[in-house]
Amino acid sequence: MKALFDQSSYQCSKLVTKAYSTSFSLAIKLLSKSVQPQIYAIYGFVRYADEIVDSFHDYKQEELLVEFEEDYKKAVERKVSLNPILNSFQGVVNTYQLHDLVSAFMESMKMDLWKTNYNSDEEYEKYIYGSAQVVGLMCLKVFLNGDEDYYNRVKDNARSLGSAFQKVNFLRDIKADSIELGRAYFPNLQEFKLCDSTKEEIIKDIDNDFKHAYKGICQLPVEGKFGVYLAYKYYSVLLSKLKKRNSKEILETRIRVSDPYKMLVLIKAYICYKCNLVSR
Repeated sequence: MKALFDQSSYQCSKLVTKAYSTSFSLAIKLLSKSVQPQIYAIYGFVRYADEIVDSFHDYKQEELLVEFEEDYKKAVERKVSLNPILNSFQGVVNTYQLHDLVSAFMESMKMDLWKTNYNSDEEYEKYIYGSAQVVGLMCLKVFLNGDEDYYNRVKDNARSLGSAFQKVNFLRDIKADSIELGRAYFPNLQEFKLCDSTKEEIIKDIDNDFKHAYKGICQLPVEGKFGVYLAYKYYSVLLSKLKKRNSKEILETRIRVSDPYKMLVLIKAYICYKCNLVSR
């Protein structure tokens, strides 16, 4: 039965999420069960596309990405795919009309195949929009179940949250990006070198994104509110750890939040949520 095939496809997307991100996996578990499969499907798709451009260096990456996009388009048109990741994702795309958002995401993935640095704010913002902000907008579409007025009220906040997450990742992974991948995302990063003053500029920008994003989190419906709030808290803690390290330490060590500390963050976030401290 097709329903059983679709269910197994969603389970594959869930497996991918759990394999690649314990933080996002836990945050998704705390969403309403009615939206969990769709969010797993979104994460599975974007994770696989990102994996092609970031990890498959011994293979023909451009060819693989082109084939992945072509298979995605066929899946959306046919409303089925034998690739379980694409099958689960096409259902979400067609249900919530995510086509334009996916196109922007794929454009940013293609940029990773050839572009090594972003010298202008315009280029940087275009990449951030496609690689991260649209992912937040996809999830928002699911949470709001097609309510366009609601979506338009909070979409800018969702973009800020996706932007903050991506920039924290860039700062944390700056060593791997610059040395292993030869990429420099921040326009104010000169010759792949990070200094303390540049680090402070980057963190100030991320702080502003987080402040704007929080206003949107407070307006989310119950289906997505706590899970998104937890992800926000995880990344806020990671940013706090980055703030405490100088530029040399960030370049030499990949900063992370330990699993026990993540559990503490979860407990504190739950208390705040239940006490109605995450409110409009």
